[in-house]
Amino acid sequence: MIRIWGLEYYKLRRKKIGVMLLAFLSVEMLWAFLSISRSIAKNPDHAVWEALIFNISSMNGLFLPILSAIIVSRICDMEHKGATWKMLAATNVSRNRLYAAKYVCAVSLLLAGLLVQMTLMAGFGMLKDFPEPLPAGLLIRFLGGSILPVLAVTALQQWLSLAVKNQAFALCLGMLGGLAGMTAGLFPAAVRHALLWSYFLDLSPVLYQFGASSGAYSIQTQNAGLTAAALVMTVLFYIAGSVHASRQEI
Repeated sequence: MIRIWGLEYYKLRRKKIGVMLLAFLSVEMLWAFLSISRSIAKNPDHAVWEALIFNISSMNGLFLPILSAIIVSRICDMEHKGATWKMLAATNVSRNRLYAAKYVCAVSLLLAGLLVQMTLMAGFGMLKDFPEPLPAGLLIRFLGGSILPVLAVTALQQWLSLAVKNQAFALCLGMLGGLAGMTAGLFPAAVRHALLWSYFLDLSPVLYQFGASSGAYSIQTQNAGLTAAALVMTVLFYIAGSVHASRQEI
């Protein structure tokens, strides 16, 4: 199985996915840091880790669905264009294992991006001299709250990318997901929880409470129901995609 994973990474060596991943993250983090810097300039009380984590979680709802769609499409599109999916299926390796290797490859790239994101967040907080020490626990919860929706979104994107040769459909789904994730906070909870892409914000360890005059950031406990929902959707989308890929005519 390790050789199959290695083959997926090898096939990506000329796709420049790493460059694209860093470019996306650079735009997101630059946008976030400029926004937070302006907020701190207006109100020094916003120079806290909670504000940084909440803002990045909100922006992940826009950027990560699109980034997931692009990465998965690049991984799957080369099988459609080169007709290599048929050659791979003709080997002794089952389609389920090939499907799993692609999924692990995509998720690992997104996880690497999130780790880089956490490192930049820590550096920004120390550069701005946040009064509190680095909150390792909150950052770990931020990572967990970000990777859970990534697992589900990636499973859905891979299913569509392998099922439909035209990758425009998968990319459109990613952009619609980014729109849903960006506007998630505007929907009522009942509607928001039905949207997979809103979980980037819902699973954030930090919330923003709107008050009469000014809002405040607060730390929320881990929502077991939403965590379970994200895991269930991941399993359902992955199994559905894997079964479809194993039975699909090629």
